[in-house]
Amino acid sequence: MRLFKPTLIAVALLAVVGCSEGAKKEETKAAVLPVLDTEIQKQAYGLGASIGSYMQRNLDEHDKLGLALDKELIVRGFVDSINDKSVIEKEEIQALLTNLEQTMKAKQQEMSVKEAKESLDFGLKFLEENAKKEGVKVTESGIQYLVLAEGEGAKPAATDTVKVHYKGTFLNGDTFDSSYERGEPAVFPLNRVIRGWTEGVQLMSVGAKFKFTIPSDLAYGPNGNPPRIPGNSVLQFEIELLEIRNSGIAPQVDDQAAAEK
Repeated sequence: MRLFKPTLIAVALLAVVGCSEGAKKEETKAAVLPVLDTEIQKQAYGLGASIGSYMQRNLDEHDKLGLALDKELIVRGFVDSINDKSVIEKEEIQALLTNLEQTMKAKQQEMSVKEAKESLDFGLKFLEENAKKEGVKVTESGIQYLVLAEGEGAKPAATDTVKVHYKGTFLNGDTFDSSYERGEPAVFPLNRVIRGWTEGVQLMSVGAKFKFTIPSDLAYGPNGNPPRIPGNSVLQFEIELLEIRNSGIAPQVDDQAAAEK
């Protein structure tokens, strides 16, 4: 992701100028409220506020990666440029920003690899401990499940389309997806979702509710499913099987829900 587009640099710097000047005025107890009597004045201020939010998000991302940028120098560069007094030529500025972007990408990749390794180690430890809990069963492939409510009747085949309610959470309990929150069950072919779902839901009868803990290699693997699912994530799902639709019937697929499994 390009965090500093050359065409947006001058615009983004306006926010830094505003923040810097506002901070100085606050410190000297001489802050002056902007005049916002007309629509065009409010629009101008709103544009500046939007730019400020954009700029701060970019600076925060750089800070996280150890690439903190000096705001005073950013302000100085902006002021010098609009006064046609820049001490760096335009061509060099472009090269510098290109190098900054490349460094940013390298840092992001480095952090991604580190987080994926930490996630893998944590997930393996969690699976080992979770398998010991009362009532938890483990399939040959490594899926762990707990029966929350028994069902009756047939179980789906991998080629069937199923209708389910579900909630997906990370190991820390945070919910990343939920049909309950959307207020509508998901309908999808069972062979078009992650392997953990395809195998696990086949263990259920209609009306059953299971809690699955799915190893990362049966979920989204080392690459994850950006931006929500980090690499090597062990995921937990509470799944309620509401209906089985025979594979001979044209499936009514909730594309978004199916893609997110």
